[in-house]
Amino acid sequence: MIKIQEPSRPWEIIHLDWTNCLPPGGDRSYNAFLVTFYRFIKTQISFPCYKDDTAMDTALVIWNRATSWTVILTSIISVRAPKFTSELSPGRILRQ
Repeated sequence: MIKIQEPSRPWEIIHLDWTNCLPPGGDRSYNAFLVTFYRFIKTQISFPCYKDDTAMDTALVIWNRATSWTVILTSIISVRAPKFTSELSPGRILRQ
């Protein structure tokens, strides 16, 4: 098992997970939550999303909703890491 780095400042490292299989709700019929956990300050924030969101959709949620009132993150830890690695490689992001 890989040892997880300890953050040295607030908002440096976040952990992601999803809560799926919810009934559609709200004016946009969201059916999932992106759950973010900030280890340094030990707080959790959830954002409504869709269960079939792509890695790019998730990155945009984080960029538009989380980093807008925090700082640029240095690490994101997720159980779905291979999906992010393949879909959000630097070369692919630059081409889009």
